[in-house]
Amino acid sequence: MSNTSDRLGQLLVIAGATLFALLAGWLLFVVFVTDLADLFGVLLVLLLGAAAVRFAAGLAGSQFPTYNVAEVGVEGPITRDGGGSNPVPTGPVGATADEIAEQIDHADEDPAVDALLVKLNTPGGEVVPSEDIRNAAEAFDGPTIAYATDVCASGGYWIASGCDEIWAREPSVVGSIGVIGSRPNVADLADRLGVSYEQFTAGEYKDAGTPLKEIEDDEREYLQGIIDGLYDRFVDRVAEGRALDESEIRDTEARIYLGDEAAEMGLVDEIGTREDVTDRLEDELGEEVSVREFEPQRGPLARVGMGARAVAYSFGAGIASRVDADGLGFRFRT
Repeated sequence: MSNTSDRLGQLLVIAGATLFALLAGWLLFVVFVTDLADLFGVLLVLLLGAAAVRFAAGLAGSQFPTYNVAEVGVEGPITRDGGGSNPVPTGPVGATADEIAEQIDHADEDPAVDALLVKLNTPGGEVVPSEDIRNAAEAFDGPTIAYATDVCASGGYWIASGCDEIWAREPSVVGSIGVIGSRPNVADLADRLGVSYEQFTAGEYKDAGTPLKEIEDDEREYLQGIIDGLYDRFVDRVAEGRALDESEIRDTEARIYLGDEAAEMGLVDEIGTREDVTDRLEDELGEEVSVREFEPQRGPLARVGMGARAVAYSFGAGIASRVDADGLGFRFRT
């Protein structure tokens, strides 16, 4: 009933604004004008009417919203800049972590939104950006459901564990609760090419992980300690969000599972389709659900930049499986 009255309110606002604009335009440009203006009167009336419809539609949408659930998508690798820092892109270009967190905040501030649906199709990504999105979802004031489509792994599961419920499909890939650090080792290649490594640093471990030199045992222990610390953080966050014992999470050994197996293990709450998820939200809210997708609004320059990354991905995807694309330094990611 509420959605019906909101739609009626929208129509009334749009119709009223349009009639007012047409009447004003007719009076200004047709009735009380010179002969020259009469030639363009009808055109100006139509233009003014079109502008009024556009303005009124926006006004009506804000005053009489027809949605009560916000959907925010996490697609592709999770990075700070949306495209990753790899020289050869290894995944589709998506929204940045900051943009995703910002859209969740906008949904939380929208008085029409009563619940949040986080759609996840991601293999994971950078640690801190994943944490930022999770924090935004966890802080949302209302029911939150994470819905895994194809893949909800690593950083994606980090995010999902901050929601009230996790849903997946039976063939969805879920899990990979672990952290990886990587560095290319080109020391032998540099020797064969006659390239020597010389670097000036202050601090014993400032150049730990530099690819142009062999890693020392103490450096390996130092970097592994950072990985272990991030893994402990990951396990703690999942245990907190899923009410699981840390030992159960560590026993997964960062394996991935199909959705139905993940549900048996308690990593997923329910198996179902998107329609099943909306039915669950209707039960939770006690009313009919209408979902609005919250997406970042980018300016022209930002869209050009994201388009360039998409072209780079298309070019690099064919050789990504043969090239170590982790960059030239030591990187941590989930």
